[in-house]
Amino acid sequence: MSTSVDAATPPAVGAGARDCDVLVIGGGPAGSTAAALLARRGVRVVLLEKARHPRFHIGESLLPANLALFERLGVADAMRAIGMPKWGAEFVSPWHAAGRQRFAFAEAWNRSLPMAYQVRRSEFDHILLRNAANSGARVVEGCEVRDVRFEPDGRGATIGARHDDGPASTWTARYVVDASGRETFLGTRLKDKRRDARHASAAMYAHFRGAARGDGKRAGDISIYWFDHGWCWCIPLADGTTSVGVVAWPYYFKRRDKPLDEFFADTLARSPQLAARLAGATRVSEVQATGNYSYACRHTHGPGYLLIGDAFAFVDPVFSSGVMLAMQGGVFAAEALATCLARPRAEARALRGFDRAMRHGPRAFSWFIHRVNHPSLRDMFMAPRNVLRVREALLSVLAGDIYGDTPIWPSIRVLKSIFYLDALLHPRRSLRALRLRRRQIDARGAADVATH
Repeated sequence: MSTSVDAATPPAVGAGARDCDVLVIGGGPAGSTAAALLARRGVRVVLLEKARHPRFHIGESLLPANLALFERLGVADAMRAIGMPKWGAEFVSPWHAAGRQRFAFAEAWNRSLPMAYQVRRSEFDHILLRNAANSGARVVEGCEVRDVRFEPDGRGATIGARHDDGPASTWTARYVVDASGRETFLGTRLKDKRRDARHASAAMYAHFRGAARGDGKRAGDISIYWFDHGWCWCIPLADGTTSVGVVAWPYYFKRRDKPLDEFFADTLARSPQLAARLAGATRVSEVQATGNYSYACRHTHGPGYLLIGDAFAFVDPVFSSGVMLAMQGGVFAAEALATCLARPRAEARALRGFDRAMRHGPRAFSWFIHRVNHPSLRDMFMAPRNVLRVREALLSVLAGDIYGDTPIWPSIRVLKSIFYLDALLHPRRSLRALRLRRRQIDARGAADVATH
């Protein structure tokens, strides 16, 4: 039988449909956060997760803004126990004399967000899923949603699922929250998902043991290494392993003429600084890859459903924003649905607010992501100045402090103006960068090229 997390007995399966207020598809950070917060409000929540936790997932680097969410969920101590303290981030460039530039979160505009964690996602996600169950949500693992049928007026849905040991089950819910991650269950079926035409990329990654680390508080820093075809990450974990990955343009992956593990090793060697850090390390996992990296759905919600986390949008992970955006989306969904269920007449207003909040996060990071390989923005990262507090504002974005009252946005506008001015002052360089980018993001025929 399929099992519930921390439940004494598994849920019944079979012919009769079971009723709930909200059904959540997916038990990652977005779904677990939404389910926990809704259940604590007395909402009848069912969360269906097709895998069984703990399970592997990439995306181990968190942001300081995550810590307040941990406190709200009551999991701060558990996260502290598994996390590698992350006090900053460094960018390493082969094109600048300085070589590397470190950003300490404690120097951001809001000094109360000085650190974050690096985590094994298998442990991290399992903690959040257990917390959802302990908060009162009915969590069913090994149960894959196969079909969702919404009522004509959008006032409810019937959900068909299949358990990994064979039986089918049927559920009815007033609302469905799609937190299915990159599978984008509803976005795909509703033909609402769109690849990001401005930023097509693919990734490959593995874990290593024995990689060199910094001293003291720098031991847990995430490092970003630029190279000619994209960038690499290096994320130290608490158990001594290090997550290493490459995000590159589709044309680069099309060149692969050897096994993925060899291609991965050759790519890491393209960054001398990263290669030196891995000189004494041993790869301890298989190399994995994924294509079609950046996308978004056109809508955040529709009649009877909401999209959160990667089920709504996924942006290039260069700033480690994924988990924070996913959990924050879970908060926004819980707040909106609590209002919808308690005060149906306020539904339209609540969902408009949800839509604005969901779009704000990806938009705040995407401006930087779409330009992270432009020489003008690289120069600004490698030699940041704090004129009109633009460095502190940039650090606040890197820390994920984009939803609160920290008054960073005038300084962010100044930063963007400096970028555009610098690009205009170097027209030949900017034109070359534009032509290169157009070639790089040409993803025609590049779907899943990294994985075959």
